[in-house]
Amino acid sequence: MFDSLSERLEDIFKKLKGKGYLKEEDVDIALREIRLALLEADVNFRVVKDFISRVREKAIGKEVLQSLTPGQQVVKIVHDELIELLGSKNEKIQLSPNPPTIIMMIGLHGSGKTTTAAKLAYFFNKQGRRPMLVAADLQRPAAVDQLVTLGGQINIPVYSNKTEKDPVIVTKESLAKARQEARDILILDTAGRLHIDQELMDQLKRIKEAVNPTEILLVADAMTGQDAVNIAKSFNEEIGIDGIILTKMDGDARGGAALSIRAVTGKPIKFIGVGEKIEMLEPFHPDRVASRILGMGDVLSLIEKAQETVTEGEAEKLQKKILEDSFDLEDLRDQLKRIRSMGPLENLLSMIPGIGSQIRNVRIDDKEIKRIEAIINSMTPKERRNPHIINGSRKKRIARGSGTTVADVNRLLKQYKEMKKMLKMFKGKKGKFMKMPKFMPF
Repeated sequence: MFDSLSERLEDIFKKLKGKGYLKEEDVDIALREIRLALLEADVNFRVVKDFISRVREKAIGKEVLQSLTPGQQVVKIVHDELIELLGSKNEKIQLSPNPPTIIMMIGLHGSGKTTTAAKLAYFFNKQGRRPMLVAADLQRPAAVDQLVTLGGQINIPVYSNKTEKDPVIVTKESLAKARQEARDILILDTAGRLHIDQELMDQLKRIKEAVNPTEILLVADAMTGQDAVNIAKSFNEEIGIDGIILTKMDGDARGGAALSIRAVTGKPIKFIGVGEKIEMLEPFHPDRVASRILGMGDVLSLIEKAQETVTEGEAEKLQKKILEDSFDLEDLRDQLKRIRSMGPLENLLSMIPGIGSQIRNVRIDDKEIKRIEAIINSMTPKERRNPHIINGSRKKRIARGSGTTVADVNRLLKQYKEMKKMLKMFKGKKGKFMKMPKFMPF
């Protein structure tokens, strides 16, 4: 996500920060490079022009050029303007005071609308809401079956009526059903097309008039760049949208759609899809995204992900084990499982300030963690709790049972010993435990 743009901007700012004194020409040269980087990232031309103009107006001034850290000041101005460009603050979905809140999902074929509807239902379900999905896409073959399958996977009910051909009737029926079952969120998966046409727009208008949705969210594919922006503009003019969900952000190294769509449509990005798994839908935070674009990391998102995987009680139990020096291989396996559930490792590491640029273009193999888990699972409970008893013959048995080699087993045991040494560093000089953050899952 934004890899290409981040790399270019980091190089530009490195040159700026390397100068103790900045002249107006230095700023202009940097801004020309930033302008080119944004255009290459497929950001809308008018958006780039306005952005550069605002940055220059604030960067060319005595308080910046004559400050002790002029390069840092320019970076801060760019950071603040990026936040403004992306929407200033996180825009939540407005919940209706009279449930159910009706969320109408619209978009073209291939944008990931049906999957995103299920992801959104899962998101609300985790918050303690009672969502219901509605299969109102009667155009695409198997669209109803796909939504029913996804709903079954996350244990969320899906309203469908395969004998009905009119999606307006289906949505009206679903609303009655939601009220009957006291569902407080109703998510409508409507039909899409390969391209915008009047028939699609008319159908969406009829659904909107029939159920009066609380929010209309456009699902757009971030990888289509300016096409996504133009699609959003067309849907907003024809139907009227309240927000946007950008999908496939994990595959969009440029970021043109995310950086243009708010300025062009005036509508906020509310969520971004960052992976195929059902839990990989994140609320969109402009300040955090701006920080990631500039290589500053995103610690808050990392903390939130960690909090979802470990309770306070579990964190205290782990702290106690480290304090008592009883952290064993079973504990290691449990922590690795938690880390894996938080998403791809390179995504997590990129959220740590200063790490993103170092691991750019590096693919961290998830299979390595699975291999470690397999080795630990192949041990007996006694061996996991007391790794020092693992001799040569035990290593051979463990390697056979896990489909690995004795060298792999030796490597794991060595890494475990090094980790134990590192964990001892959390103790103070008198053996007192230096309190670890509650959010850390490892």
